[in-house]
Amino acid sequence: MTRFTVDDLIKCYERGVFPMADSRTDDSVFLVDPEWRGVLPLDQFHVPKRLARTVRSEPYAVRIDTAFDAVVANCAAERPGRTETWISGAIEALYGQLFVRGLAHSIECWQEGELVGGLYGVALGGAFFGESMFSTARDASKIALVHLVARLIAGRYQLLDTQFLTEHLTQFGVRDISRMDYQRRLGLALNRNCDFYQLPTYAAGAEVLQVITQTS
Repeated sequence: MTRFTVDDLIKCYERGVFPMADSRTDDSVFLVDPEWRGVLPLDQFHVPKRLARTVRSEPYAVRIDTAFDAVVANCAAERPGRTETWISGAIEALYGQLFVRGLAHSIECWQEGELVGGLYGVALGGAFFGESMFSTARDASKIALVHLVARLIAGRYQLLDTQFLTEHLTQFGVRDISRMDYQRRLGLALNRNCDFYQLPTYAAGAEVLQVITQTS
């Protein structure tokens, strides 16, 4: 069987499908092309009031792309109530290669030198494909999401793909769109030239909230 490469992975994202594995130890990859796709309209992102206060108070140091492999590993790790993951060793290695190419990014929350939450995803053109997030401290993954959205807005991204609509994500404004609508939006987004680092690397909580407020 031909090995699934990082170039194959990029082509998958460009045509609107993404990889998963059945378990952490499964080296085979299958592709997912859901009939309904979760997306987060960047100009309609909702930050709950309590979370906004938390972001502004900066309980964690938020960093960008300083511990990508650690974020992916934490997203793949077993947690209470979740013993299986779709992030296999093979998939983890592929995203590491995307990061080396500058096509994958992590948003990280640190507390006293410890990584306590974050998320990672893939950036192509004006599209960002959110892959997974984790949190071992209160609101850490939510704060990472707020910082991500502000960074995408500042960088003039057009599409934030969350893959699926979950109850957790609905509070932020994530909604389902049809496969046809997604393909149309993806085509437009891929043709954009965007800058993930337009926002300063160490943006303050008040700054990211201001960026979001000016857009929504």
